[in-house]
Amino acid sequence: MSQALHTPPSPPVRPAPAEDDLAALAARHGLTVSGARPTLPGYVRELWARRHFILAFSRAKLTAQYSQAKLGQLWQVATPLLNAAVYFFVFGLLLGARRGIPSDVYVPFLVTGVFVFTFTQSSVLAGVRAISGNLGLVRALHFPRAALPVSFALQQLQQLLFSMIVLVVVVMAFGSMPALSWLLVVPALLLQFVFNTGLALIFARLGSRTPDLAQLMPFVLRTWMYASGVMFSIPVMLADKNVPSWLDDVLQWNPAAVYMDLVRFAMIDDYGSSYLPPHVWAFAAGWALLAGVIGFVYFWKAEETYGRG
Repeated sequence: MSQALHTPPSPPVRPAPAEDDLAALAARHGLTVSGARPTLPGYVRELWARRHFILAFSRAKLTAQYSQAKLGQLWQVATPLLNAAVYFFVFGLLLGARRGIPSDVYVPFLVTGVFVFTFTQSSVLAGVRAISGNLGLVRALHFPRAALPVSFALQQLQQLLFSMIVLVVVVMAFGSMPALSWLLVVPALLLQFVFNTGLALIFARLGSRTPDLAQLMPFVLRTWMYASGVMFSIPVMLADKNVPSWLDDVLQWNPAAVYMDLVRFAMIDDYGSSYLPPHVWAFAAGWALLAGVIGFVYFWKAEETYGRG
């Protein structure tokens, strides 16, 4: 006698919960997306909460930068000084770039330009590698990624402050004694720091996706340096040239030239206001605000993508 086999009925298929239901469930239990981008005000608060880490990280990078060299931290000053000596020989002596600038002014003029432009140049180059060169740190720890480019810009500011000691000696050796105008260096460098930090944030995001950008940027920055009046006075050089007026304005109002002019005006007695473009302080503040705000928001927009892929 055969026994009939009965297949048990299949359990009813329940529809998969909707994404909205899952999001509500996660929110009810306090779960959030890992590495999610916070709001802009929240991001600023997180960054401020890590200010001690930013400062300590910048100091550590500055100390380690020349740790393998026998002269150590002296290279922070020796490198821009050697660059200034080369530019003086090539541009000042061979090419006559000091035309229109008194002999006792040209050396402090040149050294100031080299030091101030190096501040921007180094901040940008460090920013390009801020994320791509620290992927181990980015992937291992949770912190606002903007802390890295900000700390690198702060590192370059600290390095510039060491160089300023030598700059003071050079300026005084050529006859410019300390005066109240030297206090203008403080707001000029603070505005430049904000500008540099904005650029570092922009190029940190670009460099995180395109590592080859680090190989291209030295050529871009070298071109920028030659167009910014590091080795020559822009108004003097363009005085007898048949160039469009807009080109004259672009060269004089480009941010690198603006910040160099402000520091030169503050520290060099014979570098008067006639060398400055009109509304120079307004342009210095405008460049800092523009680069700082755009750079910070642009970097924050891609916060979730850093260290992935």
